[in-house]
Amino acid sequence: MSRGLLFSQMEPPAGSEAEFHDWYETEHIPRRLAIPGFQSAVRYEAASGEPRYLACYFLDDMGALETAAYRSLKADPGERTARILASVEGFTRYVCDEISDTGPARARPGCLSVVAFAVPPHDEAQFEGWYQDEHVGLLMLVPGWLRIRRYRVRSASFDGPAWTHIALHELTGPEALERPERTAARQGPRREALASLPWFAASGRWIYRPIHDARADHARAA
Repeated sequence: MSRGLLFSQMEPPAGSEAEFHDWYETEHIPRRLAIPGFQSAVRYEAASGEPRYLACYFLDDMGALETAAYRSLKADPGERTARILASVEGFTRYVCDEISDTGPARARPGCLSVVAFAVPPHDEAQFEGWYQDEHVGLLMLVPGWLRIRRYRVRSASFDGPAWTHIALHELTGPEALERPERTAARQGPRREALASLPWFAASGRWIYRPIHDARADHARAA
């Protein structure tokens, strides 16, 4: 079994937030978490960056996306789902395979820092050498840095850039981003060699706060 992520951003039209939240938390998330292979889901609201809302579905078996149950859900989403998705702006949907995970957070995250890159194939080995072999270890020394999960994008449906790599950084709060140890983690010859490349400077960065989380065992027990 391979682990992975469904990463989806969107923003509802003004004035429709109440129905949007109700739909997401009482219909969209539970229907997916009822499918074996879907482990949990977390919704976030942006503190900086847009689209305003992010949903992360964490899978412990990416084979769930090939099951008849999931294909049926995609083919016939229901009237409410079709209507709401047709009205949102800034929609992104990335199917991602997990590259690495530093392990469960030591405390409840209060903040999620998302970083996305569109890495050209000829630079991927250099990028991985920096991020996985150096950057992750240094970041995990930063006070308030709880967990790092990294993903390679398998496929995407989106209004935005064609990211190839996404990293989710769970933090106790946004103050961790201002720590001197984080500044140190963003320095060094490996990063400097990449920082001059146009695709590196065009990375996507968002800060989100969690607003709702659910686990698959709850959905299946309901």
